[in-house]
Amino acid sequence: MGFSIKLAPGVRVRASSRGIRTSLGPRAARVHIGGGRTGFSTGVGPVGFYTSLGGGRGRNRSSGRGTSAAAYQRQLAAQQRQAAQMQRAEEAQHLAQAFLRILDLHRVNFLAATRPVAPEPAAPDRASIYRHYEQHALAGVGFFERTKRAQAKQRAAQWTDAEVQRQWTTLLEQKASWQQYLDQRWQQLCSNDPDVVLETLEEAFEDNEAASAAVGVNGDEVSLVVLVPTIEQVVPERMPTTTQAGNLSLRKLPQRDRAAYYKQFVCGQVLVTLRETFAVAPAIGSARVAVLRHGGPDSYGRPLVSCILATEIRRASLAGVRWAEADAAAIVNDTSSELLLNPRARTGELLPLNLTREAAISDLINAVDLAELTDR
Repeated sequence: MGFSIKLAPGVRVRASSRGIRTSLGPRAARVHIGGGRTGFSTGVGPVGFYTSLGGGRGRNRSSGRGTSAAAYQRQLAAQQRQAAQMQRAEEAQHLAQAFLRILDLHRVNFLAATRPVAPEPAAPDRASIYRHYEQHALAGVGFFERTKRAQAKQRAAQWTDAEVQRQWTTLLEQKASWQQYLDQRWQQLCSNDPDVVLETLEEAFEDNEAASAAVGVNGDEVSLVVLVPTIEQVVPERMPTTTQAGNLSLRKLPQRDRAAYYKQFVCGQVLVTLRETFAVAPAIGSARVAVLRHGGPDSYGRPLVSCILATEIRRASLAGVRWAEADAAAIVNDTSSELLLNPRARTGELLPLNLTREAAISDLINAVDLAELTDR
């Protein structure tokens, strides 16, 4: 009789009549120690291989079970510490990546839109067209009627040339028609036609991490809404660091620091949305952005949102920004012609804005289909 305990991923202890034995590593490469000779096994599926490592059992068995048990306890404790360190290092790596992603959100680049060009059509398949006409021309002509067959193939070649020319002319006409449509759309986009600008931005925002929507165009100004998640969904509670002795540590992030990272995230989403807007809509000169935060459903099941930031930023103000050096919050602060924030005094937490005197922002939020936006 015996039992088996899994202490950590890849670490398992088995007890049997032969003693206690520890296995380390995945099944494909596993080391077995204790309760006999040290060994190595490997296997995938039902087939496995095992071999002993090192010498046989110790010659001196007079030390007794107490010494063996103490040695095993020390060995087991070392294995547990190593497994815990590996798990902590993996968690630290994930946390570091999460914080770096927040800080680098606004540094993504978008290619500026250019006049679209209709693609060149593929040439007609002359070989298949000729086979069709050849089969038709040779119908009823005997295999040994060489003269008639030659004449039939010549007619098939002439018909093929005519059909290829006809198809090619049709394809060029279709290309010209498509190019005319693209030129019209491009002209409308460059003239800030509201419908075309809104359609273009809707398509551009489809794959954004934060749900975004363009809700209006007035001259060269566009009104945008960005929906961001809560701080609990974005900023980890702990941050990897090192102790004075140089050991890895995962310390709890102070509330003020966590709020600062969340502000960087919010401003990063604003800048990403703006940079994409100015890239795909070349004639838009400025944008008003309202950042909404999802607060869950109300008592009627409707989405409950609050506005935590509002800003107006012109395209020209982003020229010369050192994206690789400046952080998102500093860029939003420096480039905004208008900026509304409501940070909590003690922690810097972004609180909902009081929109009592901000009718324009209230109208902007009311123009958004919140149910559709929150479902993205």
